[in-house]
Amino acid sequence: MNWKTLTSEEQLLEINEASAQQPVVIFKHSTRCSISAMAKSRLERAAAPEGLTFYYLDLLAHRDLSGSIAHQYKVPHESPQVLLIRNGACIYDESHNGISMDEIADHLNG
Repeated sequence: MNWKTLTSEEQLLEINEASAQQPVVIFKHSTRCSISAMAKSRLERAAAPEGLTFYYLDLLAHRDLSGSIAHQYKVPHESPQVLLIRNGACIYDESHNGISMDEIADHLNG
């Protein structure tokens, strides 16, 4: 898995622009949470669909961005959480044990 680290508000603009060309995944991760570590590990072990860019947000280091993401994409904050962004909008979000690469792939086509 090739994570791009999400650390700034400016990157949210980049994500929106990039998502017009291909979908983008944001993974919100709490480095102190075992469920979050399990979800991250599950994503890293799975084969990612072609053409997806994956962003990783360390919630403890960049808590302010989580609020911006919740507001911008109109999803309640959860941790861990995965969001699938297409054309600047969240088309799928999931949290905790519901996070899986298969679910992300299913929502790419649906």
